[in-house]
Amino acid sequence: MKLGKLQSIDFERLLQDFKGLDPNDPGAWPLAPRIAVFVALLAAVLALAWWFDWRDQVSLLDQRVAEEAQLREDWRNKKAQAVNLDAYKLQLEEIDRQFGALLKQLPNRAEMDSLLSDINQAGVGRGLQFDLFKPGVDVVKDFYAEMPIDVRIVGAYNDLGAFAEDVARMPRIVTLDNVAIEAQKDGMLKLEAKAITYRYLDEEELAQKRAQEKAAKTKGGK
Repeated sequence: MKLGKLQSIDFERLLQDFKGLDPNDPGAWPLAPRIAVFVALLAAVLALAWWFDWRDQVSLLDQRVAEEAQLREDWRNKKAQAVNLDAYKLQLEEIDRQFGALLKQLPNRAEMDSLLSDINQAGVGRGLQFDLFKPGVDVVKDFYAEMPIDVRIVGAYNDLGAFAEDVARMPRIVTLDNVAIEAQKDGMLKLEAKAITYRYLDEEELAQKRAQEKAAKTKGGK
């Protein structure tokens, strides 16, 4: 059926309609050329509109759709946070409490002399002999400082073990690193180690640390 319709179209007549057209009088053209020109003009107008206007609008629409999706996600997250706000507050209070408890285990600068004396007394109380007890230079961290102490102690095995246990039980944090034990001729043991204790930085030290970091960043930026 369709083939019959195609065969019924007079292509030669169509070709004749496109010949000898007067560009100054398109109104006198046959129907087929007028339809063809109209379709071509419509396609050109649509292409120009897309290139100069619609393309940017489509891009802007895609951007707005993405922004809407992000806003919806942000809204859902904030809603979930608002629903769990009380739980978050409880967690924050617990974290503050735990941090405060840990901070109390760190002496301040004024309490360091007392802590060093406690470490020394822990050894003397066990009958140990200190051949070396030399505090080193503080190593400053984020909000605290490490104080290394080189120690050399001579005593019996059980007394050295009891001393290490006493140090571990101190209310302040003290660790023993780089431990080396050597037997002496008299049957005693010599223990060499680096005791490390910690203290938190006071406001003056924190301010000085921030100033140094700021100066370093400024110098690095140049």
